[in-house]
Amino acid sequence: MKQLLKQPVLYLALLVIGSNAGCISTREVRNAQQSPTPNPQPQTLSTIDANYITQVVQQVGPAVVRINSTRTVETSSDPLLDRFFGGQSPTTEKVQRGIGSGFITSANGLILTNAHVVEGADNVTVLLKDGRRFQGNVVGVDPVTDVAVVRIKANGLPVVKLGNSDNLLPGQWAIAIGNPLGLDNTVTQGIISATQRSIADLGVPTERVDFIQTDAAINPGNSGGPLLNAEGEVIGMNTAIVQGAQGLGFAIPINNAQRIAEQLVTKGRVDHPYIGIQMAQLSPELQAKINQSDIGFKVNQDRGVIVLGVASNSPAARAGLRPGDIIQSINGVSIENIRQVQQLVEAAKIGDRLQITVNRNGKRQAIVVRTEALPAKKPT
Repeated sequence: MKQLLKQPVLYLALLVIGSNAGCISTREVRNAQQSPTPNPQPQTLSTIDANYITQVVQQVGPAVVRINSTRTVETSSDPLLDRFFGGQSPTTEKVQRGIGSGFITSANGLILTNAHVVEGADNVTVLLKDGRRFQGNVVGVDPVTDVAVVRIKANGLPVVKLGNSDNLLPGQWAIAIGNPLGLDNTVTQGIISATQRSIADLGVPTERVDFIQTDAAINPGNSGGPLLNAEGEVIGMNTAIVQGAQGLGFAIPINNAQRIAEQLVTKGRVDHPYIGIQMAQLSPELQAKINQSDIGFKVNQDRGVIVLGVASNSPAARAGLRPGDIIQSINGVSIENIRQVQQLVEAAKIGDRLQITVNRNGKRQAIVVRTEALPAKKPT
């Protein structure tokens, strides 16, 4: 299922590198409605833009924060010294530092940011626009969706207003606020370039998110900052860029981020349903490639979703799914693309039974797969 881009996707936590430091990770525009005047002055687009952007920044800016993170790591062994220490050369510890962004969602100190900004941090410091500094406590992180919640001890804080990311359309205006390259409270503006950019589009196979694509300028340090509409509502959380490209930024839709954050607050973790298959979207080219290979199976159609691999000891393996199976339906829903499979699995609950119909060597097979919680990644 992994489809890598020519240019790798980068997360946006700012890398701070020194002699003993590294990194911790990295609208719709409303027509101006003014009261009629005897001699109305013509308005240019730039005038309208300046007015609404300024209003959004004044409204939301105080609720956007800078997040400084540090962690201590052991450096890898020196290959040259290994020759003298029998592969057990001394290791040293270094402090890695990172800068990201976040936004306050509750007046009593809940902040949303990216998981890669604070995951594994020894220390988290939150700086408000008014200059106040707080110690941050990581409530929970979800690396699968790259969402995290941080809490600070404070009350009466400014908060953002959350919008509805399900209603976004390409061409609507978008505003990003954050701390790119450590430059606090930077504002950029652009449009929604696309919605529902899948993980396959971006080559990020571990994140179960359909991203918002925007050309609003975002850079390292913007991680976790808000993407806003012209109303000043948060519609996404800035999270990734494509290295070497311009105008290709990606944000987690706020509806997804909010759903994950609620689970992190209530139970400190998120359990993602999982069945354990690797998939690909069939095409005439892929069909020909498979049929000319010694992969062990042949394909008799050039459309649909094919199972390329089944994880050992996974729900799919125990249920009997095999490489070469072409998924026709799940719980009665006809399957045409990978995104449908991902969405149906993610929408299930842990332990749910998925009725999956596949085409296996030209014959229909009905298979029942019981979902399990996605296994945690092993530390690397």
